[in-house]
Amino acid sequence: MRTAIYIDGFNFFYGAVKNTNYKWLNPKQLCESILKPHHNIISIVYCTAKVKPKSTDPSVPIRQATYLKAIKSYIPELTVIYGHFLETRLLCRPVNPKLGKLVEVIRTEEKGSDVNLAVHLVNDAHNNLFDCAIVVSNDSDLAEAMRIVKDECGKVVGLFTPWRRRASKQLSNTQVFNERFEKPVWQRANFQTLYQEQKFTSRETGSSRRFLIATSCKYLSGPLKSIFTMKG
Repeated sequence: MRTAIYIDGFNFFYGAVKNTNYKWLNPKQLCESILKPHHNIISIVYCTAKVKPKSTDPSVPIRQATYLKAIKSYIPELTVIYGHFLETRLLCRPVNPKLGKLVEVIRTEEKGSDVNLAVHLVNDAHNNLFDCAIVVSNDSDLAEAMRIVKDECGKVVGLFTPWRRRASKQLSNTQVFNERFEKPVWQRANFQTLYQEQKFTSRETGSSRRFLIATSCKYLSGPLKSIFTMKG
């Protein structure tokens, strides 16, 4: 069965990956570990947006870029579709009244991932590019797109939800089958078993830089090996 995977990168990250040791996942291997043998993954659409440096963690864009470059090089079926970040200043009431009636805050929102995923999902279904679509998300805004693909295009639709969350009720009504990622599956599909991050300090300047060092080079070849040994 021709199977296409559609991943909402930020929904997936904040729903299950953040604050865990599974940030360097192989998305194809992750899905293959759950799918039945008759599924043949022919494409993976990974929807995300480029993050910006944080004052508390300025290396966030470097880590994201390294990961995206790795999965694009290692998984030929994968395409990354970018949205964008919108930063706005708002006046909000503080929790602590001692701070005043209103305080100015900066709100950062990721825009476009859910729309991009829905558009590609429906367009690919109408063009008969797959027999089965797997949506990796728990965003209820995708419910109508999934319903159209199942009911009007006659495709099989599966929902893979992060293992720390239950499936949205709206999404549960629009899919043929629903699976959750369990911890043992994540361990087997984690790129982190192939590398370690090491910090080196210059004796001359005292400045520090982090490097991704391949620890199991026999599993790495071609572009992936160069990526996992790059500076960053």
